[in-house]
Amino acid sequence: MDFMDLDTMDREELREALARVKALIEELDAQEPRNMESEEYEEWGERHEELEDLADEIMDLLEDLA
Repeated sequence: MDFMDLDTMDREELREALARVKALIEELDAQEPRNMESEEYEEWGERHEELEDLADEIMDLLEDLA
């Protein structure tokens, strides 16, 4: 799924995209590094934040369609 085309998606496509992003967040949560001071943890945190921002963007678009 290409998340770059969010503005062209209809309600159902946005719901599917949101479900996929939430699944990616869950997968990432399961891979959280133990050492919060490591470079690995920093990279993990950045990716996690990107996905959360994407989920927020999708939810905003869904609200706009309501």
